[in-house]
Amino acid sequence: MRSIGLMSGTSVDGLDVCCATFDRRDGKWSFTIDCARGYSYPDSLKRQLGAEVQKMSALEFVTFHSAYGRFLGERVKDFMAEFGVRPDIIASHGSTVFHEPEKKVMFQIGDGAAIAAETGIPTVSDFRRLDIMLGGQGAPLVPIGDNLLFGDYDYCLNIGGFSNISFRQGDKRIAFDISPVNYVINRFTRQIGLEMDRDGVIASRGQVNQALLEGLNALDYYARPWPKSLGREWVEKQVFPLLDSCGLPLEDILRTYYEHCAFQLSRVTEPGQSLLVTGGGAYNKFLIERMRALSGCDIVIPEPAIIEFKEALIFAFLGVLYMLDEPSCLRSVTGAAKDNIGGMLFKV
Repeated sequence: MRSIGLMSGTSVDGLDVCCATFDRRDGKWSFTIDCARGYSYPDSLKRQLGAEVQKMSALEFVTFHSAYGRFLGERVKDFMAEFGVRPDIIASHGSTVFHEPEKKVMFQIGDGAAIAAETGIPTVSDFRRLDIMLGGQGAPLVPIGDNLLFGDYDYCLNIGGFSNISFRQGDKRIAFDISPVNYVINRFTRQIGLEMDRDGVIASRGQVNQALLEGLNALDYYARPWPKSLGREWVEKQVFPLLDSCGLPLEDILRTYYEHCAFQLSRVTEPGQSLLVTGGGAYNKFLIERMRALSGCDIVIPEPAIIEFKEALIFAFLGVLYMLDEPSCLRSVTGAAKDNIGGMLFKV
């Protein structure tokens, strides 16, 4: 089955589109990435997704939900025309606006009905809602793909707006968010007109502040057992106030924050194990250096297509699982009452 996956992360810097063909023989899945591309968001859309959408009125919110869905559908149409592909299914992550599973509150903006209407392709969206209503975190969703497509690695780590990890424990797949990463780093680099700390150069010039590091590591989330997940609400209430009030130069803030991210990874991994790293953070050389030093893991950086599009690839896979009526949300990962088939199908 051929599927297109759409992924927009919490850092809201753009949209990843991946078209892949999946095959299952003798119970084992394989895949081929047919084509993939990233699309940058216009600055106005970044602002809307980044902060403005949470302050919209109800009517403004649903209007934007529809408009952003049409935007996604238009990008997929452009993508299909450019590469000459037509999938069996589209699977869209949407963009996370609200994520407070303890209140059974979540919203992935980007109307799947609009995507289906624009493209004429059956579209699955809203993958998290059922899991949350079953008492789960609704996240992470990637571990089913880690298990079935990348199961040869001891750990699978994705570093985007947040870092999340998955691994096998006995006969179960365990996964959870480790810490915020690029959602925090990029917020500070944008203050000096940069979208990112490329290669970790800014952080590498700074010094670790022990008091700030200890304050970050003492945050309540890190002591909680899994299943657990993070959202921007927690970062804005817990992390930003610590960083904003520390009075340190930018280089020292970032250097300390990098050390925090690397330390939190080391708490949940075992030295000498293989660790597949994907997501934009895999290109941050200084961050990877600190993670390798503190965790002692055998860090594997794959080919660029996997680094950049693994999450979009796995969302394409979630679309295939949906069409096969097979679970994509694992209770061992999310804490839901049962495994479930997340998503809503819109078909023209």
